[in-house]
Amino acid sequence: MSLLSDRQRQDLHKSMLDYLYANNYMSAFSAFQADAGTQYTPDPKAKYTGLLEKKWTSVIRLQKKIMDLENRNAALQEELSTAPAKRASQSDWVPRAPAAHVLMGHRSPITRVAFHPLYSVLASASEDATVKIWDWETGEFERTLKGHTKAVNDVDFDHKGHLLVTCSSDLFIKIWDSQNEWKNTKTFPGHEHSVSSVRFMPGDQYIISASRDRTIRVFDVSSTHQVRTISGHSEWVRYIEPSSDGKLAASCSKDQTVKIWDPLTGELKVDLRGHENDVEVVVFAPVVAYAAIRELAGLPNTERSKRHGLYVASGARDKTIKLWDTQTGQLLRNLPGHDNWVRALAFHPSGKYLLSSADDKTIRVWELSTGRCIKTVEAHNHFVSTLAWGRQTASSGGGSGDAKANGATADSSAEPEKLVNVVASGSVDQTIKIWLP
Repeated sequence: MSLLSDRQRQDLHKSMLDYLYANNYMSAFSAFQADAGTQYTPDPKAKYTGLLEKKWTSVIRLQKKIMDLENRNAALQEELSTAPAKRASQSDWVPRAPAAHVLMGHRSPITRVAFHPLYSVLASASEDATVKIWDWETGEFERTLKGHTKAVNDVDFDHKGHLLVTCSSDLFIKIWDSQNEWKNTKTFPGHEHSVSSVRFMPGDQYIISASRDRTIRVFDVSSTHQVRTISGHSEWVRYIEPSSDGKLAASCSKDQTVKIWDPLTGELKVDLRGHENDVEVVVFAPVVAYAAIRELAGLPNTERSKRHGLYVASGARDKTIKLWDTQTGQLLRNLPGHDNWVRALAFHPSGKYLLSSADDKTIRVWELSTGRCIKTVEAHNHFVSTLAWGRQTASSGGGSGDAKANGATADSSAEPEKLVNVVASGSVDQTIKIWLP
């Protein structure tokens, strides 16, 4: 018994006859017309013209969509079955597609993103010479900060979120006051070439910067005076990162090295060599990650493991991530897997994972205790140049980002009620993506 109605069967027959006629299968056309008992006069304007091909290609497209959905469903099922505890725990959350928000507005590649420490405010820096302020929770644009005349290469909040520091290829470092309409209140000259990276030191009394002039410099925030110049790299210094207690600073360079310094004296503590191309990023591991790193490296659990700045991770144009012991200079583990330059690194708040982004357009999640890449997120349409992890108070959301940053809707001294994990990534595709649980 046919599954088609009489009307559907007639439409099918006429579509088949039109196909046979259009392709000059005249014998088959005549035979089928006789066998089917269907009379059909070809007409270029008839609805049957080309209908069979259209239906066929539609079926192919639907089959592909079904296969893609089945593959996606299988991947999700596997993820749920192999890591049920991870998926159930907010503390173990890692990014997965799709992104919650795509922030668009910059006119050139994104160079860096930074989360406000208290409120749902995100700052993004770009080669278009601007910084933009966003509410990451709603995906809304707040304002543009203009003052630099060339690419803005880095951006960082102080620990209260009152001040924002930026650095640029125009040789200047600037500070912006979030409590005073984001006005540019201080400008720091001193570097002799593009300023690549800048960070507030713990305590926020000083900022530390790195430059293409091959130096690292320390500035007093209140007076804007330069208090120290640290030299030692033989090439462009790409990135600078202070330890959480401020007693160490890690830098990386086009000279293919990572160096650990005492920022108070400028003394070089250790020189880490092993990368085979420019080193783009270096970050200190938080204390909470030490146990997993020791397990990975087969190191004993010693009392010194509670000190800050014991381990760093570095990413380079040789497509690898390396984990180092800053006390001994030992390379603990090499993490290969990216297919292009590694641009950004961020340790997971739980200490179990390391997140990385690269010019292969992906974000990858590495399990620190085993060194395995457990997840790859196809994040952007172009190089993923920056990555940042934020942990914000759930009650901080809603309302204007400007109002929040101005202290109008929250008490900065209040204890967080509930922490929400959030990741932001920025790309050469000129977009910022917000990844939420």
